[in-house]
Amino acid sequence: MEKNSNESVWRIIAIGALAMMTVISCLYANATRGNKTPEPVPEAEPAKEDWLALWNDDARAKKELTAYMEAITDENGPDFIPVEDRVAVFDLDGTLFCETDPVYFDHMLFMHRVQNDPTHKATEFELQVAEKVQEFIDTGSYPEGLDNLHGQGVASAFAGMTIREFYDYVKAFGKTASPGYNNLNRGDAFYLPMVEIIEYLQENQFKTYIVSGTDRLIVRGAMEGLSFMHIPANQIIGSDELLVAPEQGDTDGLDYLYTDSDELVLAGKFIIKNLKMNKVTVIAQEIGSQPVLSFGNSSGDYSMANYTISNNPYKSLAFMLCCDDTVRENGNVEKAQKMYEACEKSNYIPISMKNDWKTIYGDEVTRK
Repeated sequence: MEKNSNESVWRIIAIGALAMMTVISCLYANATRGNKTPEPVPEAEPAKEDWLALWNDDARAKKELTAYMEAITDENGPDFIPVEDRVAVFDLDGTLFCETDPVYFDHMLFMHRVQNDPTHKATEFELQVAEKVQEFIDTGSYPEGLDNLHGQGVASAFAGMTIREFYDYVKAFGKTASPGYNNLNRGDAFYLPMVEIIEYLQENQFKTYIVSGTDRLIVRGAMEGLSFMHIPANQIIGSDELLVAPEQGDTDGLDYLYTDSDELVLAGKFIIKNLKMNKVTVIAQEIGSQPVLSFGNSSGDYSMANYTISNNPYKSLAFMLCCDDTVRENGNVEKAQKMYEACEKSNYIPISMKNDWKTIYGDEVTRK
């Protein structure tokens, strides 16, 4: 009995000693931890002082937009706009991207397909549409009815391609040299000051949409993988053509079952030209909220601009580019003057490509 009692005592002493050593070890570790050299904290990237560095400081559009941003991001101010309602819409050609080289990117893509692509045998209809586009190139005057004719021509000329094949075709065409400029490829012809606008809005938690008259798939292909501007495909809206499964033929989509062996292809049928009032309709259908900022450059964007600034519960602005630079860009002074007059009449904010921007495509790019 005494032996068991002694063993119990020694067991308790041993457990106590072990516990004491653990406590001492922890105290030592805590005492010496502060003597270790702290891990270096990476320096934060410096704040960008001027998000619109390519804009002249006296540009009205720059002043208006920066003042607007201060107002709508002030949580305690009367013009504050919640993040979920910060929506901006942009036209593409002539607003973000070169419009006249010598005509629209999508028109020149169509002409390349019909006239210069040895893998494609153009139909009689496609050749007739090409004649209309050539008339546009030669005269500078847009033929009546060409909007829908060209849309159907594009659908026809690329029928049977998968979406991936079409994107790749567009991107390859974008790598060809711009005929009117030195040191510029067609697909890189974005207006750099407008790229800054996109970045500025995104930094302030805006959702930025492209709402273009160009075929939606052409715009998506041209913008896919851009290193200097990111707008996801689901925020790119444009004119539309029918997509089908390869074996679907004329079978209605309600009667056809998509299988794991299917892949969507262009059906060769044009649906709608996304211009003028159609832009308003598609914004309501696809975005589902009224934009607070709109950027355009032509009468095809008036309805979109009016929709943005009319009966809007939030402070809203509409900007219009004026193509008044004939040195760095293929400007048109007469057309620009008409836009200035439209801005004055409709309370749009004009953007002068000549006077507001320090550069357009970068200083290394010059007109031929």
